[in-house]
Amino acid sequence: MKDSVDSDAFATRAREREAQDFAMWVFLVSETLIFGAFILVYLISRWQFPLTFAEAARETSLWLGTLNTAILLTSSLTIALAEMSAEAGRRHARLLLVLTALLGAAFLGIKFWEWFEEYRKGLVPFLGLNFSYGGRDPQAAALFFRLYFALTGLHALHLLIGLTLVGGAAALWPRIAAEKRGQRVTALALYWHFIDVVWVFLFAFFYLHGRALP
Repeated sequence: MKDSVDSDAFATRAREREAQDFAMWVFLVSETLIFGAFILVYLISRWQFPLTFAEAARETSLWLGTLNTAILLTSSLTIALAEMSAEAGRRHARLLLVLTALLGAAFLGIKFWEWFEEYRKGLVPFLGLNFSYGGRDPQAAALFFRLYFALTGLHALHLLIGLTLVGGAAALWPRIAAEKRGQRVTALALYWHFIDVVWVFLFAFFYLHGRALP
């Protein structure tokens, strides 16, 4: 009798996990379509204004972009370790979640500072601010920076959501049933890795593009 109850409970948890994983993948596909639409606009615009986009990209901070890339890649490692630890029932899974959240917060702090520096340089072409780009074709450059702020802003919003979810899971860790911790962290890890992959593309588009050109 006990074996039958245990088997039913295991089957129920397996179905719950499959449903959660499916829902997360559907959500990630929808988010990919949103980012993909913006990226398509960027690629078409870059094709139309190749020299201006390459020149404008050199106005972004390669150093800060590289630092933030390293931070996010490290956070992918910490949340992957947190997932493995949670699945194995190890106690330091919570600490790894905290570390992931701290790395995410560091990324956002650096990104906000970078935006502020771009504002000071007159590179914000909206909100009625003075866009004082001094290179070729300021109108095409303004399009580059609109796409830059739109995509990095959308990414930062998603990271803030992920940071809240990861931090919340760490804070509520003792209240999460032990058998559901692995499932919870797996869902968080999927979302976090998605955010990281998106950033790798943005880093290539807005920081690396044009650096090798004269």
